[in-house]
Amino acid sequence: MALSGVKNNRGELRILENLDELRTDLADYIAELSEAAVKERGVFAIALSGGSLIGLMGKLCEAPYNKTVDWAKWYIFWADERVVAKNHSDSNYKLAKDGILSKVPIVPSHVHSINDSVSAEEAADEYMFVIRQLVKTRMVSVSDISDCPKFDLILLGMGPDGHIASLFPSHAVLDETDEWVTFITDSPKPPPERITFTLPVINSASNVAIVVTGESKAEAVHLAIDNVEPNCPSLPARLVQPTKGKLVWFLDKPAASKLDDLQFSE
Repeated sequence: MALSGVKNNRGELRILENLDELRTDLADYIAELSEAAVKERGVFAIALSGGSLIGLMGKLCEAPYNKTVDWAKWYIFWADERVVAKNHSDSNYKLAKDGILSKVPIVPSHVHSINDSVSAEEAADEYMFVIRQLVKTRMVSVSDISDCPKFDLILLGMGPDGHIASLFPSHAVLDETDEWVTFITDSPKPPPERITFTLPVINSASNVAIVVTGESKAEAVHLAIDNVEPNCPSLPARLVQPTKGKLVWFLDKPAASKLDDLQFSE
């Protein structure tokens, strides 16, 4: 049985009994957004992250989703990527290809991965250029309140330190407002070189989902969602506040275990 509700204007919370329920609920959610976007725009522009997120999306490769989702209309992007070869174990592209993309009929030319043969800075610049071209042709929508791209869905995980994409606590890239895609060469987690969407792009999306599992992330979930003291460090995940879009948190019970006074309707 899932618990759901809205808390502190921090978005919708969906708290699932176990990982299997979470996988099913997440697949239903993605499939519904895909259907709505294809109906409205003819395409579904989705940005992925790495980590455990891809495994949690695995139900999409199974019935009924593998037959009912209009995969040919999907355009795939990465909210962040490690600047490593595409066959490297650290590559978010490899993770997504092995876990999902190779198992469903997505059009190869609709998969927009980074150029991994250049520097992190060049890779970020090139990726931003690719997205700009697709915004011009409206394969990716544009925000009606800024010039940012408006992805149909940006899917994020969250680390125990509260980082999302490759936006880490107290890092200078959190303050980047001019670029859509930026780069880091000093990631606190290896590998050091990465590209990442900036907060303005994440917060311009039509839908953002943050998927978090495990007790090790419970404190970060609490700091990212609950009303906390003003002197508490502001986690990057707390800065995800879609301007005109919708934020949904998918949590298993261990990840939600430190949330304050949960009062949800069954």
